[in-house]
Amino acid sequence: MQTSPFRWWVAGMLAAATALNYLDRQALPVVIGEIQKEIPITDQQFGRLQSVFLLAYGIMYAVGGKLIDWLGARAGYALMIIFWSAANFCQGLVSSVLGLGVFRFLLGVGEGGGFPGSAKAVSEWFPARERSFAFGVFNTGSSVGAVIAPPLIALIVLQLNWRWVFFITGSLGIVWAVIWLKYYSSPAASASANAASAETRWVDLLRYRQVWGLVAAKFLSDSAWFFFIFWLPKYLNGVRGLNIKEIGYYAWIPYAFAGAGSFVGGWLSGALLSRDMTLDRARKITLAMSAALMPVAMLIEHSPLSLVIVFFSAVMFAHQFWSTIVQTLAADLFPSEMVGSVAGIMGAAGALGAALFSVIAGSIIAEYGYAPVFLAAGLVHPVSFVIILLFVRRIERLVRPMKLA
Repeated sequence: MQTSPFRWWVAGMLAAATALNYLDRQALPVVIGEIQKEIPITDQQFGRLQSVFLLAYGIMYAVGGKLIDWLGARAGYALMIIFWSAANFCQGLVSSVLGLGVFRFLLGVGEGGGFPGSAKAVSEWFPARERSFAFGVFNTGSSVGAVIAPPLIALIVLQLNWRWVFFITGSLGIVWAVIWLKYYSSPAASASANAASAETRWVDLLRYRQVWGLVAAKFLSDSAWFFFIFWLPKYLNGVRGLNIKEIGYYAWIPYAFAGAGSFVGGWLSGALLSRDMTLDRARKITLAMSAALMPVAMLIEHSPLSLVIVFFSAVMFAHQFWSTIVQTLAADLFPSEMVGSVAGIMGAAGALGAALFSVIAGSIIAEYGYAPVFLAAGLVHPVSFVIILLFVRRIERLVRPMKLA
């Protein structure tokens, strides 16, 4: 396991890439009100646009994880970010819902390789005592991207127009890829690790009950996360009556708390380990804390605007606190040569669950409003925690992962 100071440069670059990942995916939700002035888009169509992205994202998450294991973090991550940045750029060229759907799909294809690439790099460069904090650092990038998205996009729209949002944000990823290719290097991998990576098949991974536990937890909990991040700007505009300038003023706050959740979750779990607590207990305590906070989502719909922002902030803090630890579990349980593939399957399940949830949410919101969806989104994390207790059971490195009977 590497302990070079270079590992913190790696964590910083991963955080920057994750920030760009979320900035790019949030561009459409934030600017949707401006786009609707030129291209009519209903709530159902908006839900389908998110589902198209998530469907591609989920499929490529699994494929991207395998691709990252094969190509390595350096070449694989650069390929992914160049692809998704080009797709994001092209969203600024469209004039129809179909055009948005095509490039939204391609954006999902590229972004699907991002988190498996980060997970693999962290598993290679960081020891167990630092791993959750490193995951927290790069996962904080998702909230940084989401935090800067509303004010930055509002500024671009007010100074230029909505198309330039995609042109500018799409160009930033190319710059990141150039820097990554110039300076990044992977730690040396043994021949046996490379052989194991080549022999690891998805069908083999699905024989492990631990994988099924992580997959089920991601399928449920990510559905709530993607609902919150994609529908928050639209909810503030459509239900609370905020314009693009006001969305830029308020919408960054919950995303800032999400970033704090990533950082605090990773730090706290590592701090518990440093106090000689077992890995199993340290991870479960932090998971339980975050899952217990999520039901405050049920209070959002019938609260004044000031409390709406507070409750959105609380649930987004809790989810990213949760997400940092859940992502770390793949690296805790499985050897590094399998981490990209396991993380890929987990992410695919999460994205596909979110895609299904988005389609259902769009229909429910159109018919009954937001309250039933907030109810469901507040309960999936406690259910996911129970699933982890039942399927993953003890959290420790598995020399011989336990297969399903």
